[in-house]
Amino acid sequence: MRVATRTKPHPHDDAPDTAEAFERLAGLPEGPERKALRDELIQAWLPMAERIAVRFRGRGETLEDLYQVAALGLVKAVDHYDPARGYAFEAYAVPTVTGEIKRHFRDHMWSLHVPRRIQDLRNRVRRAAKELAQTTPGRTPTIGEIAEYTHLTTSEVRTGMEALECFSALSLEAEMPGTDGYALGDALGGPDPGYDTVVDRVAVTPCLQALPERERTILYLRFFGGMTQSRIAQQLGISQMHVSRLLSGCFAQLREEILTETR
Repeated sequence: MRVATRTKPHPHDDAPDTAEAFERLAGLPEGPERKALRDELIQAWLPMAERIAVRFRGRGETLEDLYQVAALGLVKAVDHYDPARGYAFEAYAVPTVTGEIKRHFRDHMWSLHVPRRIQDLRNRVRRAAKELAQTTPGRTPTIGEIAEYTHLTTSEVRTGMEALECFSALSLEAEMPGTDGYALGDALGGPDPGYDTVVDRVAVTPCLQALPERERTILYLRFFGGMTQSRIAQQLGISQMHVSRLLSGCFAQLREEILTETR
């Protein structure tokens, strides 16, 4: 038995009349006959599924892939539709196919990993902002207005608004607006070696304070006064060789104490 085609006007011009076919499908056991009828129903409703898929083009996914996702949703609709519930297949299939496509975008089209809850907040905030914009011409709805409209907290609205910018990533080579060839990557900073110097100084301060006064003086004259070992020796009235040995001893002691503290 072939599926009949409607002759009266219909939201989907090529929507078939499959009520009798679905009733037969529900009563058939698993086997070749049931599979053939199932495939025939899927084929009959495929134009409707593809028409739904077309509504989502231009959002970063190819139309061919959207067709495949819509077809998957249609298969689920055919497999789970129960004619005994009393409503038409189309009323069940349209939201099923649409939901499958929306899930595809939600789960696979984000270039950044965003938790499902944040994605849901994003969708609610975007939908609310669009609907409120019709009642607030000339200005953007405020966070408070969106929160009241969606029954969300202002913090949740802010999170959803931030997620609006996370659907796709921007290349580091992308030119920044208002610049002449200035790439986004050029604006990124790098590690500041000055921070390491601060950490090292803080770590070594207690060890320096524990040194004898003469050793502290030699270190100060050498590294803060910029004096050579010979000049330090002359100022302190000792030999240059003695200054060298004292410096080496200070270095060894400081190194040992710092390594001991970090173990």
